[in-house]
Amino acid sequence: MHKKGAKLFKVTLFLILIGGGYFLGKRFFFKAPEYFLELPDGFYSYGIDVSHHQNKIDWNTVLANTNISFVYCKATEGVEHVDTQWETNRKILLKKGVPHGAYHFFIPNKSPLKQAKNFLQNYHPEITDLPPVLDAEKVGKSPSDFVKNMRIWLEEIEKKTDKRPIIYTSYNIYKENIKTHFPEYKFWIANYNNITARFTDSNILFWQFSDNGVLPGISERVDLNYSKIDFNKE
Repeated sequence: MHKKGAKLFKVTLFLILIGGGYFLGKRFFFKAPEYFLELPDGFYSYGIDVSHHQNKIDWNTVLANTNISFVYCKATEGVEHVDTQWETNRKILLKKGVPHGAYHFFIPNKSPLKQAKNFLQNYHPEITDLPPVLDAEKVGKSPSDFVKNMRIWLEEIEKKTDKRPIIYTSYNIYKENIKTHFPEYKFWIANYNNITARFTDSNILFWQFSDNGVLPGISERVDLNYSKIDFNKE
């Protein structure tokens, strides 16, 4: 083989080996946080939240092999989208008596009333449901409009369901944009580190501690959560 070609071949082979090693390491050695991590002080239950991203879930396997106590399912997004797994997940969880609730993924630049209508048309509340959740992950161009539109959605849902919704968001958005605007609401905070001091606020009810969980019965990575509610005593 020509020296230049041989050198190029060696470099290419080296890069392939490095890349392959990385993905093998990621697959087999870089473990995702598991559901059985020890509960932090002040938290009493484990739960998951799911959507079409988890595909069809084998709930029998999940419930038989994990210690999750509650589930939140994506129901809707924006003004017209309905999650493809919502009705299936809802039906099974109702049948099995698993504490669960529904969430709506909020689009900040879309009509909050139309988004509320989309949620209400597809989420039919049951007495046993956990409070509905507004998933507010994107602030959009105007933080003030974001807060104003969130409030419209929240108040409309409470009026129609008689349940005050919970607000899901990231820790940074919670701290910088909405904490002071919604003192009367409970929060569900996504934060993927172990800074437990961030969760001493009594208004924080749930902590999503991983978006990379691996559970039997679910083919894709799944969000893992702690709750300050002891569902085992409910």
